[in-house]
Amino acid sequence: MWFVPGILALPLIEIALFVVIGSRIGLWATLGWVVLTAVAGWLLIRAQGLRALNELRQATEELRDPTGPLANGAMTVLAGMLLILPGFFTDACGILLLLPPVRALVRRMIGKRVQVQGFGYRAARGNGFDSRAEGPGVIDGDFHEIEPDSLPPRGPSGWTRH
Repeated sequence: MWFVPGILALPLIEIALFVVIGSRIGLWATLGWVVLTAVAGWLLIRAQGLRALNELRQATEELRDPTGPLANGAMTVLAGMLLILPGFFTDACGILLLLPPVRALVRRMIGKRVQVQGFGYRAARGNGFDSRAEGPGVIDGDFHEIEPDSLPPRGPSGWTRH
């Protein structure tokens, strides 16, 4: 429950920084900074979120441990969310979280508290796709050939037209 006082203190920290920094750089520069970082955060979430999903998909397709790409993607999206929030403290935290050494440090700190029980893939049972049924990679099945002329007409998407 240590984070509850932090969440309650965050608006006070942000207000204090707005007063101190805003009095030094001026109203328009402060507002410009808030808008600029919000747009940058939104663009970051949009671009890096898709990149993180692609890295996660690639890791699972290659049967690699997806926790690294998952953690990096989550921290990058969190950095974007912090940039969207108005305030100098959240912007500083978001910018720091974009730095790979900081993400690695955060991952190590969180890794000390999180224990992964297991990671692996196995075939589903009872649906004919169990690779252990008759040997590795064997799927038992029947087929029959269909002449290409007898196929129903298909649209550009591959769906059959009715």
